[in-house]
Amino acid sequence: MVHVLSGRTLLRPTDPERSRIFYGEQLGLAVYREFGTGPERGTVYFLGGGFLEVSGRAEAPASAAVRLWLQVEDVAAAHEELVAKGVGIVRPPVKEPWGLIEMWIADPDGTPIVLVEIPAAHPLRYRPGI
Repeated sequence: MVHVLSGRTLLRPTDPERSRIFYGEQLGLAVYREFGTGPERGTVYFLGGGFLEVSGRAEAPASAAVRLWLQVEDVAAAHEELVAKGVGIVRPPVKEPWGLIEMWIADPDGTPIVLVEIPAAHPLRYRPGI
């Protein structure tokens, strides 16, 4: 068995500085560490139980198959904060048929990001009889 101690998602943006502004200033992710110098330097952000590394440079945006799913405490509050910071909202908060409250945004390269609130009574938080 592989014993995983930590994990991170790596993104190679087409414009690293624009992506650092988005993830660090607009989304407000806390910095775990930074490395290297120059425009392609790396920044690793905290993502709750994982990390997001934005480093290097890509010629084209990542595949549409790449998506980020970020659980937040309060999607409505996140919506207000992001709108105030000028972040484009792809879809405002909506309670999905499966009970989660989701809001969709995208990073500067178009990488889809789902901000998710898990209501207190949702089975992901509480499973009756267990």
